[in-house]
Amino acid sequence: MRNWPDSYRLRRKHLCYSSMWPSKTLNNLRVEYGLTLVKSSCMRMQRARKLLGSPFLWKSSRRKLWSLWPSLINIVQEGNFEPPKIEKDHAFLLQLLFWFKQSFSWVNSPSCHDCGNETVGQGMTAPLPSETLYGASRVEVYRCTFCSKLTRFPRYNDPMKLVETRKGRCAEWANCFTLSCRAFGYESRLIFDFTDHVWTECFSQLLGRWMHLDPCEGIYDKPLLYEKGWNKKLNYAIAIAKDGVHDVTKRYTRKWHEVLSRRTMVTETSLPSVLSNITRECRRVFSSQELSVIEARDMEENQQLERSLHSKDDESLSLPGRRSGNEEWRKSRLEIGSDKFSSSACPVRLCIDEHVTKIYNAFSPVLHQFVEEELTKSEAVEVLRITKGILLDLCNSPFKTRRASIDSVLNNLKFQKLLPSFDDLLFALSLEKKVNTDGRVEICLAGNPVATSLALTVALDALDDMIYNLNKCENYGKDMFLLPLLKLNRIHSGSVIASAEELPFGIATSAFDGIRISKWEEPNGARGCWIVYRTLDKKMFELVAYELMSANDAPERDPMDWILEGSSDEGLNWQVLEKQTSQFFEDRFQRRTFTIDSASFPCNAFRFRFLAVRDTKSNSRLQIGSIDLYAKTI
Repeated sequence: MRNWPDSYRLRRKHLCYSSMWPSKTLNNLRVEYGLTLVKSSCMRMQRARKLLGSPFLWKSSRRKLWSLWPSLINIVQEGNFEPPKIEKDHAFLLQLLFWFKQSFSWVNSPSCHDCGNETVGQGMTAPLPSETLYGASRVEVYRCTFCSKLTRFPRYNDPMKLVETRKGRCAEWANCFTLSCRAFGYESRLIFDFTDHVWTECFSQLLGRWMHLDPCEGIYDKPLLYEKGWNKKLNYAIAIAKDGVHDVTKRYTRKWHEVLSRRTMVTETSLPSVLSNITRECRRVFSSQELSVIEARDMEENQQLERSLHSKDDESLSLPGRRSGNEEWRKSRLEIGSDKFSSSACPVRLCIDEHVTKIYNAFSPVLHQFVEEELTKSEAVEVLRITKGILLDLCNSPFKTRRASIDSVLNNLKFQKLLPSFDDLLFALSLEKKVNTDGRVEICLAGNPVATSLALTVALDALDDMIYNLNKCENYGKDMFLLPLLKLNRIHSGSVIASAEELPFGIATSAFDGIRISKWEEPNGARGCWIVYRTLDKKMFELVAYELMSANDAPERDPMDWILEGSSDEGLNWQVLEKQTSQFFEDRFQRRTFTIDSASFPCNAFRFRFLAVRDTKSNSRLQIGSIDLYAKTI
C-alpha cells in the first residue's frame, strides 16, 4: 500500500509474525503502541474541533434545513418535537461527511506553487526535515508546464497537519476524516484495503453497528461500493482502531469464494491468530469492564459479518464506479465502473408528490372562470394576488388550527363571484370554507394539518408562477388553457434514481416535490449525468411536454445541453424523445416549457441525460430546481 499513515502503526517490538505474514505487510499494520487512534490526546482533539469548526457545522446544518424545508421545520417546532440524541448524533456524522467532501481537495497533480498553472509529475524526492516533522516519508515532485519551476507535494501522514492543508488523495482523506470523526466523539477506525484504498468506519449507535463512510466519494453505508461499483478485486480489508485490528473483508463482498482465491499472503487459519495477537497487545491498557463491552461487540460484529455474506443483493441499487481522481487515473486502476448511464450510488426514491398534481389541476376551473367572467388580465392577476394573501395568512396561523378570515376580501365583487371556482384548490390543500354563526366567512382546516402544511408551500409557489405567466402572456384568453399557465395531467408518484445526488439536501426527488427552494444537485454532473423517472405501477404515459426550472443560485450549474429519452419496458431499451442544446436560463427559479414535437409513444420510464451545464470549466456540478412531466390527455 502506498503512503500508509504512520500514525496507525504498531511498534514492531515483540510482535514479530513474519513467518505467518510478509514483513512488509506486517509493518503496514503497526499502530503506535499504547496510544489511541491518531494519537487522540485531549489536546489534539480540542485543536481538531477548533480547526474543523463544529459551531459552523451545526449552524450550517440548521440554516439549510430552515431554508429548504420550512414547512417541515414548522411542523417540528409547532409540535415541540425533539429528536433523540442518537438520531442527532447520526445526522451530525453524515453532515460532517458531506461538509468534509466539499471542504477537502483531491489532488491529481498540485498547481504550481509559483504561478498556479498545471504541473506534470517528475518522480519522487527525499523529504525535508519540515516535511518529516508531519510524517511525510514520501514527497512527489512536479514541474510547471508554464514556468518550469518545481513544486513539492509531501504526502503527509499527520492528521493534524492534514486538517490544515485539507488536500491529498485517499490516504490523506481517510486519515484526516477519521481524526475528524474522533474529534467529535465518534468511535472510528481506518479501513485499509490491500488493493490500494483507504476509508473510514464509525460505530453508529442509531444502527447498532459499524457503518462504512468513504470521504473521497461522499458515500456512506454502501459497503458493496468497491466490489459492485468500482469492480475491485478485493482480498483483505483490515480495520485499525484504538482497540485492535480486525478483518472486515466479509462486509465488503458478496463473492467470498472469489475473494478467498486472492487471499494468499497468509493462510486463513493463521490470519485470525496474527490479528488477535496484535489486538491483545493493544488492549492491555483497557480495564476488565471496558474489555467486556469491546469483546461483546466483537462477537456481535463477527456474527453480522457472517450474515452479510448470505444477505441478498438489492438489485435496484446500481453502484457507481470511482469518482475521485481524474478519469485517466481511474481508468488505469480499472475502477471507473460500468455504464455511466446506469450505475448509481443513489437509492431508488419514491416521489411523494400527488398533492402537487392535484394543486396544479385545481387551477383549471379558476382559469376557465376567468374567461367565462371575461376578466381582464389585470383583474385576473388581482384575484390571484388576493388568493395568495389568504394562503399566506394561513401559513402564518397555528399549525394545528389554521384559519384565515376572508371577510375583507369579499368586498371585491370579482373575487366574491369567483370564490366557488377555488373549491378544488381548497380541497387539494385539505382546507374548507366555513360561515360562522356570526356571519363571518373563514378558510380553515378540513383534514390532516401535516398535509396542509406541505401543500401550502407548493400552492404559493404555483400562484407566483401563474401571476408571472399571466403578466407575461401576450395572447391573454387564447393561451389560458395551455402550458405554462394550465398544468394538467402532470405525472406523479413515480420512483426516481439519479447518477448521483448531494446529500442530504440535493436528493433526486427534490426535483419533483413542487417546492421552489429545493433542488436536485449532482456533485459531478457538469460534464454528464442522468436522472431516471419510472411511473407508478408501470403505467404507460405518452409525454407531450415537460418543464425544467432553474435552481435558487449558481447559474453556472444550470443545464445547457440534454437528451430526453422514453422507454416502454421500464428502462431496458430507450428511444430519444427530444434533444436540446445551448439552452439558457435567464433568472433564478425560471421555469421553461418544452413540448415534444416528434411522434411520442406510451412510456413507463423517462430518462434525462444532461450532457453539459452553462460553465464546465470552473464548475463540476449540475443542479435543477424542478422537473415536471406532462402526459397526453386521454
